Amino acid sequence: MSNLSVSEPALEKPANGSCSDVYEKYVLPCIAEFLGTAFFIFNGCASVTENTEGTGHLQPALAHGLALGIAVAIFARVSGGHMNPAVSLGAALIGGLNIFLLIPYWAAQFCGGMVGAALAKAITSDVKFFNATGAAFKSIERDEQVGSAIVAEVVMTAYLVMTVCMGTINKKSTTPLAPLCIGLSVTVGILAGGSVSGGCMNPARALGSALIANYWDYHWVYWVGPITGSLIVGLLLRIDLFYKV
Repeated sequence: MSNLSVSEPALEKPANGSCSDVYEKYVLPCIAEFLGTAFFIFNGCASVTENTEGTGHLQPALAHGLALGIAVAIFARVSGGHMNPAVSLGAALIGGLNIFLLIPYWAAQFCGGMVGAALAKAITSDVKFFNATGAAFKSIERDEQVGSAIVAEVVMTAYLVMTVCMGTINKKSTTPLAPLCIGLSVTVGILAGGSVSGGCMNPARALGSALIANYWDYHWVYWVGPITGSLIVGLLLRIDLFYKV
């Protein structure tokens, strides 16, 4: 499973300059990230807007985790299966993603997030969508909650990024169970931090939902928290803690 990421070694093959070579190395991974992110966020957003009364965070947690695990499993060998700008940043920092693909990956993920959120809105009745506007992001209603929400997003995202890096990139710890572990890390995050920050852990998920719902209250938290968590993991692994490329 060491080839689950688009790493530097994978890009060291002699280039023949053909269009197909460029397509497979640079275009196809971005298409995979776009599709995987769109599918993941569609299922995640739909689970929130269609959340059954009485299930609390359980339904969104399971839907997000299972959807991400499936997306990682089917797209990992094409793009690494990140579906998250914070994950791509962490992978790039430790050498698991060609740095020149970072911005294209982000663009694909943000576009996928918007498409996924839009599709979720399209299948949701106006009443349900209105009642769910803001959804998980409504967890932050006062300035006093911001500090706790940021810490929650940092820790949950760090756990997710660490799971991806250790499970799919680090040669010492790669495992065929990586897609399951990655999906479960999101499920656990939502169950643990859903009431504190909403358990977003993903700027593409945040932007897509905010744009479609036009709900921007405390939106910056869902960028600062995940990016900070990713940077922390990148730093830890860069100083050779547990890590071997």
